[in-house]
Amino acid sequence: MAVTVTVEPAGHCCWDQPVRIAVSGLAPGQPVTLRASLRDEKGELFRAHARYCAGPGGLLDLTRAPALGGSFAGLEPMGLLWALEPEKPSHRLLKRDVQTPYAVELEVLDGHDPRTERLLGRTVHERHFLGPGVRRERVRAGRLRAALFLPPGTGPFPGIIDLFGSSGGLCEYRASLLARHGFVVLALAYFRFEDLPENLSNLQLEYFEEAVDFMLRHPKVKGPSIGLLGFSKGGDLCLSMASFLKGITATVLINTCVANTMVPLHYKDMTIPSLDYDLKKHKITESGLFDFMDTWDNPLEEPNSQSLIPLEKAQGPFLFIVGMDDQSWKSDFYAQIASERLQAHGKNRPQIICYSGTGHCIDPPYFPPSISSVHGVLNQPVFYGGEPRAHSRAQVDAWQQIQTFFRKHLNDKKSVKPSRL
Repeated sequence: MAVTVTVEPAGHCCWDQPVRIAVSGLAPGQPVTLRASLRDEKGELFRAHARYCAGPGGLLDLTRAPALGGSFAGLEPMGLLWALEPEKPSHRLLKRDVQTPYAVELEVLDGHDPRTERLLGRTVHERHFLGPGVRRERVRAGRLRAALFLPPGTGPFPGIIDLFGSSGGLCEYRASLLARHGFVVLALAYFRFEDLPENLSNLQLEYFEEAVDFMLRHPKVKGPSIGLLGFSKGGDLCLSMASFLKGITATVLINTCVANTMVPLHYKDMTIPSLDYDLKKHKITESGLFDFMDTWDNPLEEPNSQSLIPLEKAQGPFLFIVGMDDQSWKSDFYAQIASERLQAHGKNRPQIICYSGTGHCIDPPYFPPSISSVHGVLNQPVFYGGEPRAHSRAQVDAWQQIQTFFRKHLNDKKSVKPSRL
């Protein structure tokens, strides 16, 4: 009997969808090694493998069979994806062109000994970033440089602006995946893209105000307000937007600071200075990675308190998603500062979800945890923190929490039951 590798559900599958990987045609109890590999858009190779034994009927079902070792161990149905590791150290798996899928090659090898492994079967599993019916529109409106993702249907739908961090460029993969869940999402670039400034320099909040106005005017967006989703530097920009701009109802912040960071932020006749930092205070880990956790000054101490975002003006509610092993900055400390300052000004307490064993880069489900990668500005391999298994589980839960939060506060009638770790 031929060995067959199957992936269910068959057909169009998005990156954030779990699948059932199974192998049939094996002998009962047969030891095998499963291997996954993909090449990213730069041609870099990522691999993961795990050792298994087939069941009594010769069937190996990864939703039921625990891995006996390899890149991971235990019952991990999606382990062959989240455990993918780059052949090139500190190379992060991202997706720039969301209009094309990633092709994941799945192989079944005979035995557990890498010196004698023999190929028994293989298949190629495509994982997409645009769900069925989701449309991508390039946005060049005024100064705005962005990509808009529209879910299928007549709408209108809740609207969200999605901002990434200090690496720059236009990151679309989170917005494209979120759109298939019933949101209009604007992935917004703010430097290092097309005719935008090449380097992160003085930022004008009016640029982001244009993005809010663009969304509120769009016929597919359900007003009277929108949501914000920000990660790292994009998070403190979202805090500033929620504090100064109108038309914002709900904000999700992933590992962000409560102060303005990197560069000064200007709005009309006001300037919020940047939180001070000293790169000379950086450390080098035993693996030779750059650790800049201690390079940032305390935003509560003078004169750095001037960089604090004025949350007394903020429009909530807020959801802070915190990796407790974030090595970029003290995200849990900043979330608590935000909570105290909001409540001191009569605002509701924000929702704070903390994930143990989780580092800085919290992506959608099944992306390999980025424990370290080359920083886009520093051009150094940076330690971001996290333990792969815990970080991967946090990504699954956080993705559901984000959707639940926006559905609740952007007046969507649908509801999603959040998963639990």
